Amino acid sequence: MRPGIPILALFLLFAWLAAPARAGETGAPSLPRFASLRADEVNLRAGPGTQFQVEWVFQRRNLPAEIIAEYGQWRKIRDADGSEGWVHQSLLSGQRWAMVIGGRRVLRRDPAETAPAVARVEPGVLGRLLACSGAWCRLRIGGDYKGWLPRGALWGVYPDETFE
Repeated sequence: MRPGIPILALFLLFAWLAAPARAGETGAPSLPRFASLRADEVNLRAGPGTQFQVEWVFQRRNLPAEIIAEYGQWRKIRDADGSEGWVHQSLLSGQRWAMVIGGRRVLRRDPAETAPAVARVEPGVLGRLLACSGAWCRLRIGGDYKGWLPRGALWGVYPDETFE
């Protein structure tokens, strides 16, 4: 056996042990996927660990975030503006929330443009996603209002995603 082989084998073993978690290894759905911020204040870091600099501080519980990578207990996320960084998994929730985008929208009683209005909502308003099917998603906004918005009016759900 050549002297370099055991060192190479050890290097490969350590590289494998230190490799980031891949989609599915955590038991969660594949990447990318949406989640929401669990806390009122969440540090967005330059890398996957507390030793990395805080680049940004989110100050909005339930803000939707797209998980685009995993490394151990850390998740790389992207927000609606395209900012990316790392957060600890404990600061994310599997509860699905969406943010209203574009202009002012009309929350409808049923999934149709002709359905009666329930409320008018401004861009940036957050709603708890209850269901998405076809071109519409059902949300609860502010605890008092439930209704439907066109999928294209929301950030936090994929174009072909269906759930109830």
